This record gives sequence, C-alpha cells and structure tokens, in this order.
Amino acid sequence: MERKEKKFYVAGFMFHDIMQVTARLNNIRISPRKVRLVATLIKGLSTEEALVQLDATVKRSCEPLKKLLESAIANGENNFGLDKSNLYVYDAIVEAGPVLKRWMPKAYGRAGKILKRTSKIIITLEELEEGKGRKSKEEMEKLRAQKTESKNKEEKIENKESEVKDAKESKKEKVIAEKGEKAKTGGSGWRNKIFQRKSM
Repeated sequence: MERKEKKFYVAGFMFHDIMQVTARLNNIRISPRKVRLVATLIKGLSTEEALVQLDATVKRSCEPLKKLLESAIANGENNFGLDKSNLYVYDAIVEAGPVLKRWMPKAYGRAGKILKRTSKIIITLEELEEGKGRKSKEEMEKLRAQKTESKNKEEKIENKESEVKDAKESKKEKVIAEKGEKAKTGGSGWRNKIFQRKSM
C-alpha cells in the first residue's frame, strides 16, 4: 500500500495533483497473460463499475483482482479518508512473478519442460475530482476512535455471553454428575421400593 501525490511547478508555484492509492498482490498462480485479459477491462472505470465488471466476467483471475480492488478502496477510505464514489482505476499493472519448473515424461525416455507461471498485480486508484468528499485528519481520528469503542463494546458483550454459556454448561455437568451418582447408589425412587431384593 503506497501513497503518491504528484507535484508540478507552473511559473515558480508548486501545485499538488490528485492523490493516488495503490495496492499490490504477489505470486498468484495464474500466468500474467491470462490476468492481463481481465486487468485491461477495468482500466479507466470507476471503482463501482469495475467491481460490477469483475462480477460479470467469467475468468479465474476475476476473484483475486476483485479482492485486490476492494483492498485498494479500503486503503483509500481508512488511511487517507478518500471517498469511495470519487475513485477510479487509474492503472492496473500485471508483471511476471517467479516461474515454477516441472517436468512431464514423454516418449523415448525424454522429459518435457512445464513452466508454471505466476504474476504480480499492482492496482492504482486516483480521485476523479481533487478533494471531493475527502475527510480531514480530525474526522479520521474521530472515526477511528468510534470504531475502537464499538469493537470494545462488542468484545465485552461477547465475553459476557461466553461467561453465561460457561456457567450454564457447568450447571448441566453438575446435574448430570449428581444423577449418575444417584443411579449408582440406588437413590430413593419408586423402582427400588417395588423391586426390592428379598433377603434370605
């Protein structure tokens, strides 16, 4: 995950260009040639359109690409406060990863080479309009604080529920143990009164 902010100078003044966010995925067991077929489909599309396009396309590389795109969107939203609806796929680069070499037996005692190729993907997102819907640092900190509070509350609730379950299970075990002891000792049930052994 990287953050890029292009800068350029006009008449001695520095201007900040639109922010970019990237996400990368390494060593997918699909050849780069096959991944590029899908990666070229989503270039230039907005994030929402790209997700729809990946859902509609029937290729094995669609699922990892969709996960990577969602990861890039989450990076932009959570780390830099960018608006999801204001992002589009600026670039999708597919590079070759390490090649796994295998062998296949052939006729006349020969061996045929098999190259199992892997690929690396880098998706870059960019803002459609600079600063539109972007959150400030203060807003980001507030949201993070709210998330941590909600997580703590959920953890407390889960802990209470688990304690209640443990208490119920321990009660059941005690009851079962007591019943077992009564059955062993005979207890004072109606069966014992009816079927008493006669002493000789």
